[in-house]
Amino acid sequence: MSTTSKPYNHTKYKPFQPIALPDRTWPDQVLTKAPIWCSVDLRDGNQALIEPMSVEQKKLMFSLLVDVGFKEIEVGFPAASQPDFDFVRYLIEENKIPDDVTVQVLTQARPELIQRTYEALKGVKRAIVHLYNSTSIVQRQKVFKLDKTGIKTIAVNGAKEVLRCSQLAPATDWHFQYSPESFTGTELDYAVEVCEAVCDVWQPTAQRKVILNLPATVEMATPNVYADQIEWFCRHVKNREALIISLHTHNDRGCGVAASELGVMAGADRVEGCLLGNGERTGNLDVVIMGMNLYSQGIDPRLDFSDMDRITSVVKHCTQIDVHPRQPYAGSLVFTAFSGSHQDAIKKCLDLYAEGSTWEIAYLPIDPRDVGRTYQDVIRVNSQSGKGGVAYVMDSKYGFQLPRWLQIEFSRVVQKAAEATGAEVSPQHIYELFRSEYLAPASPLLLKGFTIEKSDREYIKGRIELDGKSFDIQGKGNGMLEAFVDALQSTFGIQLQILEYGEHALSQNANAEAVTYLQVKHEALRYTGIAIHSDIVSSSVNALLNAVSQILHRQRNQQAA
Repeated sequence: MSTTSKPYNHTKYKPFQPIALPDRTWPDQVLTKAPIWCSVDLRDGNQALIEPMSVEQKKLMFSLLVDVGFKEIEVGFPAASQPDFDFVRYLIEENKIPDDVTVQVLTQARPELIQRTYEALKGVKRAIVHLYNSTSIVQRQKVFKLDKTGIKTIAVNGAKEVLRCSQLAPATDWHFQYSPESFTGTELDYAVEVCEAVCDVWQPTAQRKVILNLPATVEMATPNVYADQIEWFCRHVKNREALIISLHTHNDRGCGVAASELGVMAGADRVEGCLLGNGERTGNLDVVIMGMNLYSQGIDPRLDFSDMDRITSVVKHCTQIDVHPRQPYAGSLVFTAFSGSHQDAIKKCLDLYAEGSTWEIAYLPIDPRDVGRTYQDVIRVNSQSGKGGVAYVMDSKYGFQLPRWLQIEFSRVVQKAAEATGAEVSPQHIYELFRSEYLAPASPLLLKGFTIEKSDREYIKGRIELDGKSFDIQGKGNGMLEAFVDALQSTFGIQLQILEYGEHALSQNANAEAVTYLQVKHEALRYTGIAIHSDIVSSSVNALLNAVSQILHRQRNQQAA
């Protein structure tokens, strides 16, 4: 690249040429049902991470995908990655694949990689072998330096090897998928030619269909152009009734969801994507958004997003990527109104709403309860300046670096106090509000002692005291906190989910105390636990006990009432 060229120069780009389709029909179509969904979180999503998922994280993600309701899950690229190979073997050997779920694996169109792929799949009951090679103009000319015939030959030879290997393992129910990678940068007639050549090898029928996946590997144009490409392809490819047309959109232009929605309107049957849109560069299709968009129109998405907190928690844990507070449907602030006029309109609509009637609430496209949220997340008094000021005082005066979710929550407490007095709330008053709200729970659980044993999991044994009564507890988990959650759940018969966690030292001194903040969910309500201790482990455990104290206190009050 020349160092003398102008660094911000739009003239080095050329516009994407529109598709000649004057009689297009997709603009008049209406989405009336969900597509076939395929999750690629464990493959495309995983390869896009700075730190790929550990085996334990992959297990956790796979379990979530099954619970959400995916019937097709791409679990890896076993020929290219030993961890992927081992994970596929784990799923098969440990019988972790439900009978109604089909695993999918990716392979390049190279004989040795295809053979290795089938090694990974040995013994699987049913699987989709996903073959791909790039067909775009730029890839042909600048990467592979092959003409159209050369690229098509790679695809056909790969298809033959996929078929040959499948015939060596007849006990498995094999299904085939082909992707002309970079489909959006490929001439449409050539994309059809290559796909038909692959299908000539596999010989699909209406009873035994082949999946043709048409990826927007790079999003190159507006979503309507992608829809035109899909409709053109569906019109011109032969034996359409024996094909499942699949989409795999990326989000380079920020339109991955729109492109998939219009692509389905244009004739596609199936969609690949990731929960919360994780993927290479700017991400893949966000399946949560597309699914919830259908849901908001009264269409069954055939995926269960009712526990959005669990989904966001698991995805954050497995990907190490935060969820933006304004992420559609999943963000922590998407149902929150800070504007007074918005709050007033929402409240008036909610006052008139009758359970079971059609949802028509100002500013709220869906009922927050449908995704496990509450109306506490909708109407609250807050402002950016109020939250920022409270956070600044707690940090600069007292050393508490409140995480964002706690800033929002605690600012409501301070705001309420300010409205009650009509006067300025001093730093000392803010700290006293913090202490009384979080550091002095109504019915404290006291930790009397505990031990930790480590093997492949952590086991804890300990004793806690509640109102003078001692309890011996024990639990296990992948970490210390998970083990304590297990112990408390079994001891008190409650279900807990840790949604947020944070910790830091209260000063820079060598003997500084540590503070832990965490948020626990129980029966759709959230409880904040905070604790200070010289030992970070004890601080974390006590923060958990602080939150559980509030749950038990609430239960006793309900029983007394």
